[in-house]
Amino acid sequence: MLCKLLLSFGIAVLLSRCSYSQWLEISNVKLRQEPTELAGPKIMMEYDINDPNISPESPAYVFVRYSRDSGKNWQLVPMDSLRGNGYDIVEKSGHKQIIWWGTGQTSFADANQVEVRVRGIAMARIPAGKFVMKSLPGAGRDESKEISPDPDLPLFYMAKYETTISMYTDYLNELGSEAAGWNPRMTRENRCGIVRDDNGTYSVKPGRENYPVTYVSWYDAANFLQWCGLRLPTEAEWEKAMRGGLYLDGDASRKKPNPMPERRYPWGDESPGADGIFRCNFDAEDDGFAYSAPVGSYEKFGSPYGVCDLAGNVAEWTLDWYSTSYHAGLDGFRMVRGGSWMAVPAACDAITGATQLPLKESSIMGFRAVKGPGKSR
Repeated sequence: MLCKLLLSFGIAVLLSRCSYSQWLEISNVKLRQEPTELAGPKIMMEYDINDPNISPESPAYVFVRYSRDSGKNWQLVPMDSLRGNGYDIVEKSGHKQIIWWGTGQTSFADANQVEVRVRGIAMARIPAGKFVMKSLPGAGRDESKEISPDPDLPLFYMAKYETTISMYTDYLNELGSEAAGWNPRMTRENRCGIVRDDNGTYSVKPGRENYPVTYVSWYDAANFLQWCGLRLPTEAEWEKAMRGGLYLDGDASRKKPNPMPERRYPWGDESPGADGIFRCNFDAEDDGFAYSAPVGSYEKFGSPYGVCDLAGNVAEWTLDWYSTSYHAGLDGFRMVRGGSWMAVPAACDAITGATQLPLKESSIMGFRAVKGPGKSR
């Protein structure tokens, strides 16, 4: 849940809170500005994050954005300017404290007011180690030759859920009415549901808040994630998150062997609709959803790490290229993974991928976040 605050030299006042969102609930945010002996002023930021599901295996990613012009323009607070136990990867619920150093070097050092927004995303920890990699990045067609298959990945974190319409709407409202990232097809209620209002703000059609955002190009997805301080997953990361490593606790520990390291789907090898049990949202008449489903609707059938909806619902953009026409002055195709609500069961597996031009905006494509190696807090 998003918290918006006004900092006025030592006084933090809660202004408003969203009534819905897939952001994790963050409350009781307090800020104060203090002098330091050598480095100019610093900001002490405190908040409570209240989610019983947060753990080392299912941490939160917490980031902070600020504005010094009454919300007209916003910036991400750089992670290397922060210290404490409440930013980046947070492994425990409770009271947190962040120290924001170097504010004497920011553009608001002499300002009387600054607005701050603190947001959290539910993540899954994917331990370092090898996995059974059956697909080739870029379907083996990456003409740049910069990507080579590597089944031994370092630690990373992946968002448990696909990016939701409400999260993306918060992003659009922060960018302002003239920003890219929205197109009129997003108003389609049964496939997305974001409306641009007459006053230049964006709103979600009621009931669509926790559905995955669609009609986003590769560039839209990448820009949203940069706004968060995150990125898209590589195909290798995506495949490991679905199938699991050889050891689910990582190669350093090796106490939890993966019982199905070559599984076809997140839950195993059973077809998504086997025995009349629907394990994901795919091209079926009886799974309960004519189009996409709210994120986490099939959480029971998540990956070995608890990542939801990697099979079906919306196909997901990745970082990987299929081919490039750079020599001709053109951008190249990107890889899309996971199948969608229109896909047949075989297209929702761990290795099948599709290709799309990065400008493509489709009702069957969305995305999720990844955080690379980093400290736990």
